[in-house]
Amino acid sequence: MKQMRAIAAIAALLLAVSACATETLPPRETSLPVLVTSVTTATTAPETESSLCTRVDGPGCVFDHGNFDHPTLIDNEWLPMTPGTRLVFEGTTNEEDELLEHKVVITVTDLTKVIDGINSVVSWDQDFSEGVLVEAELAFFAQDNDGNVWRMGEHPEEYEDGVFVEAPTWMAGINGALAGISMLADPIVGTLSYSQGWSADVEFFDRGKVNRLGEKTCVALDCFESTLVIEEFDVEEISASQLKYFARGVGNILVDWSGDDETQEELELVAVEQLDASGLAAARAAVFELDRHASQVSPDVYGPPNAGGIRSP
Repeated sequence: MKQMRAIAAIAALLLAVSACATETLPPRETSLPVLVTSVTTATTAPETESSLCTRVDGPGCVFDHGNFDHPTLIDNEWLPMTPGTRLVFEGTTNEEDELLEHKVVITVTDLTKVIDGINSVVSWDQDFSEGVLVEAELAFFAQDNDGNVWRMGEHPEEYEDGVFVEAPTWMAGINGALAGISMLADPIVGTLSYSQGWSADVEFFDRGKVNRLGEKTCVALDCFESTLVIEEFDVEEISASQLKYFARGVGNILVDWSGDDETQEELELVAVEQLDASGLAAARAAVFELDRHASQVSPDVYGPPNAGGIRSP
């Protein structure tokens, strides 16, 4: 009898270990964009935990400060960030059961900011609803020596009728906030989800997961072969998610949604521009203005004026 109980105990232990090796998430109803024209066989791998990030019940990723020799050189094939590049997206969002015109403009600047000891590229993002600016954001990115692109922090300013409302700012290394992965160097279908950043102060708990790889996807700008689809979700709202499509050498080209996402945001890339000297100078001026305001409204997180702020190239 003792031997039988011992065997049963060992079997239970093996089952428990096996359960910890997988990530269980509720099934989602996926809304596929009609612009996807074909699907090829995806690269798959056993569902294992990323060596960089903790599982869905953990707060963030393993971050090696010594693994960033050239952090502002972001040449990841799925998320290249060349200074002066401007991406323009157009589509719709749902607000109180009404579809509104939505436009997002993302500008990669040649400015940097040191966050948690890592020099990071500044992205300036503008969000328009029905032609009115509703959010302007400074987002910060750095690439490690392995080619992973990290999101180091965000300063999003929200507006109503042109008036500043709030800024849920978070920066890695401040008040327990942690950097997260914006794009893996080698995305593989079947791996567990990874943290895209973590901050309890502003309840930023977004995660990403490689959803599909190998689709031909057409948007207003062009058709792209073998795109990558990343599913993004908040751990506190796992029944709703965004599906972001990426093309090699370009970055994000399409945004779709699935599940109970109330905003039902749909965006497609309509233009990719390379700013000239005057355009880049105008972008710098706008970023410096946001930088000054960030120091005023979020001094404890973003930093006081002239102390660790945005740097010129």
